[in-house]
Parts: sequence; C-alpha cells; structure tokens
Amino acid sequence: MTKKPARQSIVASFGLLSQTASEGDGESRREDGAADALAAVAPRVPAGVIGATQRTLSDIREERDRLQAIVDAGVGGIVELDAQRIDPSPFPDRLPDDDDVAFQDFKRSLSEDGQRIPVQVRRHPEVPDRYQTVYGHRRVRAARELGISVKAIVRDLSDGDLVVSQGLENASRQDLSWVERAVFARRMEGAGVRARDIRGALSIDDAELAKMRSVWRTLPDDVISAIGRAPKIGRPRWLELAAEVAKAPSQLAVVRETLSGDKVRSQISDVRFQLVLSALSTVKAPAENVALDLVASGGDSLGKAVFGNREIKLKVDAASASEFAAFFKAELPDLMKRFEASRRER
Repeated sequence: MTKKPARQSIVASFGLLSQTASEGDGESRREDGAADALAAVAPRVPAGVIGATQRTLSDIREERDRLQAIVDAGVGGIVELDAQRIDPSPFPDRLPDDDDVAFQDFKRSLSEDGQRIPVQVRRHPEVPDRYQTVYGHRRVRAARELGISVKAIVRDLSDGDLVVSQGLENASRQDLSWVERAVFARRMEGAGVRARDIRGALSIDDAELAKMRSVWRTLPDDVISAIGRAPKIGRPRWLELAAEVAKAPSQLAVVRETLSGDKVRSQISDVRFQLVLSALSTVKAPAENVALDLVASGGDSLGKAVFGNREIKLKVDAASASEFAAFFKAELPDLMKRFEASRRER
C-alpha cells in the first residue's frame, strides 16, 4: 500500500472507519458527525489544525498506524458501551433545535437498521467507568432513549485533542449555524483552551475568532440561548445585533423583554432573531452632541461640555485650560466614587 503524507492520513483514517457503511442510505446521510464526513474535509485541513495539538510527526504516524490497524481488523477496536455511561462532550456545540422531528426520524432509522458507524469517545478524565463523546452525539442520545448499547471507538485524548477532533467533525457539518460555532469557541475559551487550539478546532483565523468574541462578549448566554441556533442567520446579522446592543445598556433590556413574550417564544429561532433586531431598530437613541456651557459664578464662559452617545468632550478656553485641567485631575477619583455610588443606588 502506498504511504500517504502524514498530515492527510490521520484524518483520512477516520473516514475509512465508515467506508463500508457509506453505501447505505439511512444513518450515513442523516448522522450528525459520521467519520466519513471527516474524510470529506481531509483535503482542506489546514496545517494549524494538526499543529494545534502539538503532536510530533512520530505521534501522528503512530495514530495513523493504530487507526489503520482497526480498519484492517474489520471490527477490531470497536467496543459496545452502555449509552447511559456516555456523557456529552465538555464543550457543547449545539443550541436547542426548533423541532424534534428530524431527530425522531433518525432514532427510528437507528432502531430499524441498527448502528453502522461507531461513535468516538474518550474516557472521562474525572469519573471512573464513564466516557465523554467526541463525536456522534445524536447516535448516543438515540441509543440512550432506545435503551440499546453503542458501538464506539475509545481514544485517550486531552482536552486540546478532543476539541480539535470535534472541531474537524464540525467543520464538515453543513447544519451547524454560525452562532453555534461561536458558542462552541466561547465554551472552549471559558474552559481554558488556548486560542490557537480554538482556531485549529474550527479552522478559522484570528480575524474570525475576533468577530465571534465581539458577539459572545456583547450578548450574554441567556440571550443567545433564547434566540436559538438561527440556522439562516449568518455572521453579518449577528455582528449587527451585537453592535446595536453595544450602543447602550438599555438595548439589552429591550432584547430580553422582546424574547420574554409568549408570541416571540413560540416562533422559530430565525424569526426570533428578526423580531429582536426589529425591536432594537425602533428604540430611539439619545440625542447626540448635546452641548452645555461652562459658566463661572460671575457669568464668564469658560468653555463647553459636549455630550455624545459614546464620548464626552470638554472644551475650555486657553486662559483657564491649565488651571481647570489640574483641578479636574484632582477631583476625578472622588467623582468616580460618587458615580459608582449612584450606580449602586439605581
């Protein structure tokens, strides 16, 4: 057999595990994270994905050889696990879906045709005799609800390796929405995963990760979850929503109030997003550039204070500028204390 380049072979080996099953028209077309999907993305895996896990070339070759041995042995390396002992990944990448019809169809297919493609799990790092899903979450959930065991490949993975493997699988899934990818990135960052591992897991660059951060740092968890996965809403609209909310703290209250309505909650996630954005567009922003004259007790004008939505400018005449600046610097710490006190009272 011709020896393939190391970078491609590790990913391609995942795909070989599902080669015989890919001819079927049931589970393989509806599965959320099948290994054959990983094979499809193999040609465009960036070098950073492999580098993110800090594996040496020797490590990659050993992993390739181990997976190839599983393929050559037929079912070798595939074990039967109790679905009740398998937990989700510690880095969830899914928001609640709008309806359960597709999953019920998938579960029915699994019940009638059986599981053809193994899931991938790792041993739970903290709880003995339990596992965590790397990919194949729907298969695990369906098997749990059906009360049947799960065919699985057990791997020893660090958190960094897990998110890269999970991210590779995510990269090939057309139904993972942009905000779900952003939420996945936020959960990885919150768990201490390094930025380069996050970029490698999702096959994104610094600029894209920065855009994701701008959304999740502006929109809290409860807001994103209440809107939902919004599969038809892409990055530009989410950035637009985040920008609208960032204009003023009151905007976030408008978003939550909109999402609390029964009529809005009953809509699908794409519509919920549109209703939230529409509600923000009707909120009148405070008037910009309101000017206030700085007048001394004797009636002399010292300058102006100009108040805008995002900044305050003080314009003091040249004769008083130096003295006023020294006074303002001295008073600023006490002024900040009074400001914080008034905030707490509100």
